[in-house]
Amino acid sequence: MTTEPSKAPPLYPKTHLLAASGIAALLSLALLVFPSSDVEAKKTTLSLELESPAEQLTQDQDAAEAVQATNEAAASPFAQIENNAEDTPASAQAEPAIEEKKDPGHHEVIVAKGDTLSTLFEKVGLPSTLVHEVLASDKKAKQFARLQRGQKLEFELSPDGQLTSLHTKLSDLESITLSKNDKGYAFNRVITKPTVRSAYAHGVINSSLSQSAARAGLSHSLTMDMASVFGYDIDFAQDIHQGDEFDVIYEQKMVNGKSVGNGPILSARFTNRGKTYTAVRYTNKQGNSSYYTADGNSMRKAFIRTPVDFARISSRFSVGRKHPILNKIRAHKGVDYAAPRGTPIKAAGDGKVLLAGRRGGYGNTVIIQHGNTYRTLYGHMQGFAKGVKTGGSVKQGQVIGYIGTTGLSTGPHLHYEFQVNGVHVDPLGQKLPMADPIAKSERSRFLAQSQPLMARMDQEKATMLASSKR
Repeated sequence: MTTEPSKAPPLYPKTHLLAASGIAALLSLALLVFPSSDVEAKKTTLSLELESPAEQLTQDQDAAEAVQATNEAAASPFAQIENNAEDTPASAQAEPAIEEKKDPGHHEVIVAKGDTLSTLFEKVGLPSTLVHEVLASDKKAKQFARLQRGQKLEFELSPDGQLTSLHTKLSDLESITLSKNDKGYAFNRVITKPTVRSAYAHGVINSSLSQSAARAGLSHSLTMDMASVFGYDIDFAQDIHQGDEFDVIYEQKMVNGKSVGNGPILSARFTNRGKTYTAVRYTNKQGNSSYYTADGNSMRKAFIRTPVDFARISSRFSVGRKHPILNKIRAHKGVDYAAPRGTPIKAAGDGKVLLAGRRGGYGNTVIIQHGNTYRTLYGHMQGFAKGVKTGGSVKQGQVIGYIGTTGLSTGPHLHYEFQVNGVHVDPLGQKLPMADPIAKSERSRFLAQSQPLMARMDQEKATMLASSKR
């Protein structure tokens, strides 16, 4: 017997339902047509594989047009709906997923807290006593015992439950394997050579350099490299201003389409308070690499402006400052940089260490003589870097100690002094001496590399800005 289902009365009038449907449709359209445009930084990767620095400078027009087309498509508010499931052919949608049949002898385990190689062996049904035999098979096999949480180990077992191979990845570029043979287990290491290509990043500073650089896709190490390149001209502790911007072309290492690391910065441009600085990495015929401006002047000067990266200036050079501890007017013949305890301190220039030890109210102090004219002092250190000692030599940028509070100090900071012919001067206002420019014999070779890199940054930036306006 068939029972006719009863019709439930509508919960709302039909006119209400039509109005609600219309509002929902308008909201959906608004989300598509008006996407968020609050973008601080963008990153573009040129999918051009490069084998040498010289090839990185070659601008292939077809590749550039392809990158531009890709960027324009990504910038379109409708880019996400062009490849959705509704556009997929029915045959492709109906095709069932094929489940890969797993090898019953293959086992994968993830290292957890407290795991050892013995516990992992037991998890796959192997006796823990086998670990000694495996590790004794080869001196290099002991690397399997240096486990990291989250590391994956792959075991291959024979039908009778015997270990035939053990494999793990140490990094994206390195993996190791032990394979059973007649003599025991043979160790093998495979190192994958990445493909090197160039990548472009652009950012506008709205809050801090580190945040803007991260949004642009730059790693922390690349951000520090950029600050180091421009550190002779820009004081990153006090000069960074909202609206400053940067462009960077750098080497990117790829394996199977995945980024596994970065190489050096090839070229960069930084606009600080309306003034633009450029930098190009150049390797001379002797194989020495350094950074120069786009027209061939050296980026490296006799002194760097700030001996502590991204520190805050807590006290400036003054002849009438009230000492915070002595509570009396006393000249402050240096600049104080406040930073967390243990922050590295760098030598402002090459020189000889006159003192690496205690000095009165300065606490742990390093004094460096730079030639006959210049001398720098670094006070209140927590401790000294390894190898820094009285009578030794240091190189510009070398870590000489760490931020502390020794001596007459109210908090962790560096007291930094700069002397010229024995007279204290303001290191923030001191004009720094220049280093040598590109040699005349290499100038044409340098320009052949720098000009295409500068043009590439201009092209990438123009493409990015055009895409953002669409």
